[in-house]
Amino acid sequence: MFKNPKRLFILLILFAFLLVLIDLPERYPVKFSLFGYSVDKTISPVSINLSKFGIAFEKKFSTHLGLDLSGGTHIVLSADMNGIKASDRNNALESAKQIIERRVNFFGVSEPTVQTAKSGDNYRIIVELPGITDVESAVSVIGQTAKLEFREYIVEPSATESGLYILPTFQTTKSLDITGKELKRAELSYSSETGEPQVAIEFTPEGAKKFAQATTRLVGKRLPIFLDNMPLTWPTVRSVISDGQGVISGGFSREGAKILALQLNAGALPVPVTIIEKRTIGATLGAMSVAKSVQAGFIGLIIVAIFMIFQYGKLGLLADLALILYGLITFAIFRWIPITLTLSGIAGFILSIGMAVDSNILIFERFKEEKRSGKPWHIAMELGFGKAWDSIRDANITTILTCIILYNPSNWTFLPSSGLVRGFAVTLFIGVLVSLFTGIVVTRTFIRVLYKENTKS
Repeated sequence: MFKNPKRLFILLILFAFLLVLIDLPERYPVKFSLFGYSVDKTISPVSINLSKFGIAFEKKFSTHLGLDLSGGTHIVLSADMNGIKASDRNNALESAKQIIERRVNFFGVSEPTVQTAKSGDNYRIIVELPGITDVESAVSVIGQTAKLEFREYIVEPSATESGLYILPTFQTTKSLDITGKELKRAELSYSSETGEPQVAIEFTPEGAKKFAQATTRLVGKRLPIFLDNMPLTWPTVRSVISDGQGVISGGFSREGAKILALQLNAGALPVPVTIIEKRTIGATLGAMSVAKSVQAGFIGLIIVAIFMIFQYGKLGLLADLALILYGLITFAIFRWIPITLTLSGIAGFILSIGMAVDSNILIFERFKEEKRSGKPWHIAMELGFGKAWDSIRDANITTILTCIILYNPSNWTFLPSSGLVRGFAVTLFIGVLVSLFTGIVVTRTFIRVLYKENTKS
């Protein structure tokens, strides 16, 4: 494929069409009349749902804005370390942070900020949820000291006259000594046979042993699951589960299965936490700032495009086409991951636009040098790409390393850990990687297929 420029060109055109469908505005109204034909529709980005094929995968594409652009919820939790040894407190705080992150992810928030803060004997967890304005709902999920427990009936329930079973109570059941600490994860999945939503559960190695012993005794019987001493669900054990992995099924809707997975993942925090601050944050920059930022980026893109055409003619025009594809790819990646865009993140994206044409400038200047030495234009162009690669690679590697340092994935205290800095770093990092692809592969393919000089060398 890559050795055949025409086939690769067709593939890039189809790829660009798919990217346009992903990058479409969310719920954008289209209304017009032309030659007696009227259109009144609302367009939205495409979505992917493979549940019909027995694959538990669903993806919706949307743009996620940070607290500074869309507002959201800010919560500060204080961890009570009185019952924890001093040597274990940092680990306990980090464990609590991870559990809260897991709760937040199942809450449906994209790219939340969850970080720890320690000052003397004060241990705190700071949570920022972009786009979430219902503070109480967020607190009910994040801050609860939920105790998840698997139990068995002391006496099996009997059906009422209406045919319904009486709900289990804490008094009519006894503990199996399996709690949220032994549950590794729970997630929404789909049955490979019926395609119906279900909840897949996986236990830790220790929990798997306990669960295997319990299911061996309880085949054909119900196994109630309690959260904070309240019955959550009471599935029937169909078979022995010896590998620590099973599913909870039974006519769930997709939303019902998702909520159950969320509740199971609530688990138990290793330390008690209390809410000491909660507030809704309005968009500090707002729609006007977003519009101005996009406008600035668009003006910058136009200036770069005009410069490339003025400086390099047809080659510059092809580089501009590659730059458009660069923008489509980058924005699609932002939506796929998804990346929460703050104003600093948008700045990183705009900066990467300028860097995206650096590769083309180096290549085109090398091309001119080779032509001046008397080589035919098509040979000079191939040599230009080859000889410019070392400079392009080195320049972009240094930028990538800088982005990694700014993002600080290991949370080193001597490096920045601000969400705004990280937003800038991650968008610039993605932009640089995409620019390597478009600068070398896309521009080269466009030139091989669409460019030809009339002069003979």
